[in-house]
Amino acid sequence: MKFLHNMFDRLGPSFSKGGKYEKYYAVYEALDTFLRQPDITTHSASHVRDGIDLKRIMITVWLCTFPAMFWGMYNVGHQALMAISQLGLQPEGWRTIITQLAGYDPNSIWACFVYGAMQFLPIYIVTFAVGIAWEMIFAVVRGHEVNEGFFVTSVLFALCLPPNIPLWQVALGISFGVVVAKEVFGGTGKNFLNPALSGRAFLYFAYPAYMSGDTIWTAVDGFSGATPLGLAALGISPEKFVDTYGQVITWSDAFFGNIQGSIGEVSTFAILIGAVGLLWTRIASWRIMAGCVVGLIATSLVFNIFGSADNLMMQLPFYWHLVIGGFAFGAVFMATDPVSAAHTNKGRWAYGILIGFMTVVIRVVNPAFPEGIMLAILFANLFAPLFDYFVTQANIKRQTARRMRHVAISK
Repeated sequence: MKFLHNMFDRLGPSFSKGGKYEKYYAVYEALDTFLRQPDITTHSASHVRDGIDLKRIMITVWLCTFPAMFWGMYNVGHQALMAISQLGLQPEGWRTIITQLAGYDPNSIWACFVYGAMQFLPIYIVTFAVGIAWEMIFAVVRGHEVNEGFFVTSVLFALCLPPNIPLWQVALGISFGVVVAKEVFGGTGKNFLNPALSGRAFLYFAYPAYMSGDTIWTAVDGFSGATPLGLAALGISPEKFVDTYGQVITWSDAFFGNIQGSIGEVSTFAILIGAVGLLWTRIASWRIMAGCVVGLIATSLVFNIFGSADNLMMQLPFYWHLVIGGFAFGAVFMATDPVSAAHTNKGRWAYGILIGFMTVVIRVVNPAFPEGIMLAILFANLFAPLFDYFVTQANIKRQTARRMRHVAISK
């Protein structure tokens, strides 16, 4: 630690104003504040209301993704090793250099975790390396500090991807999310779309074969198996959800995450553990989460009432909508993004309800896009400022009317 302190103290003057590398101060500052506590102090009286700051918020959100992250790595490995064991498939690629050390027994927690980690960690490393490179480039050009917001964007983007995605597409997707959805609008705090979801949406439409279908959810070449959401989109009723091995997929399987799917989206239970942390620290809005659930339940019940012989997705019960696909992950981590979400209390309710409503509508009405939460959140991002505007204007009118009544009474 003393070595790091001495090194940064020695390099500091070269990157400070007037130094030889002044232009690259953003890069120095990002590494300095990441590896050690800043020594910047106030020069006048400070009025501290809370010990929380942006860095602590981002670290807290990052930690709240850990249950979904670790379960996702285990589940990816378990699904792959089950395929290897049951169907006689062979693991291939450079990842086997590590995975063969742990073995390929699907009943071994360690083997499953190592196999899954060797799928997720390269995705996360590429996401972080490429994304932070873009952040530093824009910080250097604009002359401001690297924002900690990407810390969360990187892990959310990596967790909402399928385990079989090529790494070059990971780099392309996060580049689109950071550059097009955030930096071109001025960076963190000025983007009106969620960068992680924007990157995933770009990949979804640009490379649909790598982001949907039956061959992308299990990290073994030659395996094909549909997710519960994919089965529902085909018109299969929940009681007939069966996996590739002929085993019935129960609601509890979907709730706890013993199914195929995107890395961090499969376990509603693990996601809810993270939600408790976000709500307890008051980082995320419970109104948005509740609004998403209310909107989804109400809309699915309406579809259930009308029903349709031609579209069996209309008959899917709301409790299945809650645990399949990426709804839970989106409602907890994506919809509650403090930048792109609504900021007024009533606006948050409307924003969340719209997301829940659109999720079910997209799943039911448009079978080409069974995963409705991604498009629903991006759609609601566009309306978030409008919700806040109407709520604010209503408050202004109400306060104005109250003052006018007060004046009239005083006269």
